[in-house]
Amino acid sequence: MNNYVKTYKTDASIRRLPIWVKIIYWLTLSTAILHVLAIFFEGVAEFINKYISSPLRFAVVNLTDVIPFSIAELMVICLPLILILLVSFAIRNYSDSGRSVLIFGGTLLSVVMLFYVLFFFMHGVGYNTQTIDKKLGLEKDTVSTQELYDTTLLLADEVNKAAEDISFRKRNFSYMPYGYVVLSDKLNSDFAKFSAKNDFIPKLRNQLKPVMLSPLMSYTHVTGIYSYFTGETNINTDFPDYTIPFTAAHEMAHQRGIAREDEANFIAFLVCKDSSDPYIKYSAYVNMLDYFLNALYGADIELYKTALRHINGNVIYEFVAYGDFFDKYHDSESGKITGIINDTYLKLNGTEGEISYGLVVDLAVAYYKNEK
Repeated sequence: MNNYVKTYKTDASIRRLPIWVKIIYWLTLSTAILHVLAIFFEGVAEFINKYISSPLRFAVVNLTDVIPFSIAELMVICLPLILILLVSFAIRNYSDSGRSVLIFGGTLLSVVMLFYVLFFFMHGVGYNTQTIDKKLGLEKDTVSTQELYDTTLLLADEVNKAAEDISFRKRNFSYMPYGYVVLSDKLNSDFAKFSAKNDFIPKLRNQLKPVMLSPLMSYTHVTGIYSYFTGETNINTDFPDYTIPFTAAHEMAHQRGIAREDEANFIAFLVCKDSSDPYIKYSAYVNMLDYFLNALYGADIELYKTALRHINGNVIYEFVAYGDFFDKYHDSESGKITGIINDTYLKLNGTEGEISYGLVVDLAVAYYKNEK
């Protein structure tokens, strides 16, 4: 009988961090250095976004796109089970000594670091690239109340024209006449046309990922989310149809390297308004009009009331129906918490926080002034 025991496998005193963990540590340090350089040097951010991040996003998107459901959502759903299994594994294998606990903690830390690395290259570097107004040659300036009102009327005219080609339920929402697979194909074609004229948007095709737990997601007030670590565009299907194409295009803009929220909104608007599909075009104008009405309401209530009188009745009913729909979610605690988290996250990345979504009006005013 051989009584020899291979103690080197179980002796906690000689445990070491796995080599892959050490590699992630070095990769994280290198990424942090690049991140600092990108913050201070716009050219560095542009180089990384174009020559490193874009190919990486392309590879990840093509890897996950073959899966018909959202991998990110599945991970969130399975998170409690993952945590239970992780704790159980740690107790069984890494609780024999203080050193073992440190080794396990160091390994977990490397996973967190890997998410940071993916965040920077898949999305975060975009916060430090040249702003979209400069890329498009727009002269963005402080918007006067009169300019806000004039552009609102212009958008109202466009919405009224677009509304003639779509169908509405009686005194209620409009409806999208196709499913998400078709919408994905149409938006991919629209982005391809936009990319052909604007080389800062890379060529990329992807499928939208409808969220299975969309009704629960609505309580967080999130209509869509770009999952940077899986490269997926996740869409809340619980929200009214008219929000869906614009939201999807917004997340697809993130997926193509546009990080700032106002810029993702603006790219979504430019892509959707030039679509050959009537419903996508309508979604572009009605969502942009909504941003302008909100801004005008805060600037001059009388001009806001005047602007409302120029809008097609079906569109007004659409806005009213949205208010009724959102009432049950408006005061949810999860929505407030999500808002605080998102606001903090955006500010940490050098933007104005959640109000940056609405700053798309500045870009739109500059765009229409340029078009005159």
